[in-house]
Amino acid sequence: MPTGAAESLPPLTYARYLKLREMLSLQERLTAAHDELQFIVIHQAFELWFKLLLFELEATRAALLAHDAGTAVHLLRRIHAIVRMLTAGWPVIETMRPIDFLEFRSELKPASGFQSVQFREIECLSGAKDPRFLPVHADDPEGAAALRARLAEPALWDGFVALLQARGLPVADDSALVATIVRILKREHAADLYELSEALLEYDLLFTAWRQRHVLMAERMIGARPGTGEASVAQMVAGEAGAAGAAGGEYFSGVPYLASTVARRFFPLLWEARTFVER
Repeated sequence: MPTGAAESLPPLTYARYLKLREMLSLQERLTAAHDELQFIVIHQAFELWFKLLLFELEATRAALLAHDAGTAVHLLRRIHAIVRMLTAGWPVIETMRPIDFLEFRSELKPASGFQSVQFREIECLSGAKDPRFLPVHADDPEGAAALRARLAEPALWDGFVALLQARGLPVADDSALVATIVRILKREHAADLYELSEALLEYDLLFTAWRQRHVLMAERMIGARPGTGEASVAQMVAGEAGAAGAAGGEYFSGVPYLASTVARRFFPLLWEARTFVER
């Protein structure tokens, strides 16, 4: 850098640091509908929170793989707060009346939140890996590559199991893991393992609550109508893992599809272990 060049740069401002001019230019409506702006803003905000959530999930996984339970618990508490912020976005959308949504909904097709690459990355990193979503991103090579990478890399659960193994606890199979978790829940092992297992479960619970609120918001807005991403859902079902279902023409979108996702669990063995806790 030439001498004196640094002195010629203008001082950093809030707007330049956050690139506010660029960010605030990205809310481009397709229609004149009043409620379209809030719809765009909320979904862009979701994607920003998704970016932070992915960042913190990666850091949590790294802490688990490094056998650092304390750091993992700290980061998971931040993750809890992020998911609560995500859930807080739904009431804003719910101020929109169904008739107001219909003013611009037809213009959204075939775009849909179903196509969010970051959301699928979050699911993969959290443990809900499903390669059937890959065909949905066939027209987005960068997104498809990111999703393939997530499918291949360790999830949070792998880090948790690695940490338990490093502590000398039985983790050979699901039965051994459930038995180990039961002992953790009965406080027969170090307290930090109890805090960690509960922090993971809390994340799972909060994410399920986000899904449930999404279902209710969608039903409130569109009832039994198909989602704008109906074609993408069909594309997913027609993937290799869903070939049998596709052959029978069995797929659904909109509220029924969203409702079918509520039962997903990132850490099913943490839930299963509750059944076997005894005094």
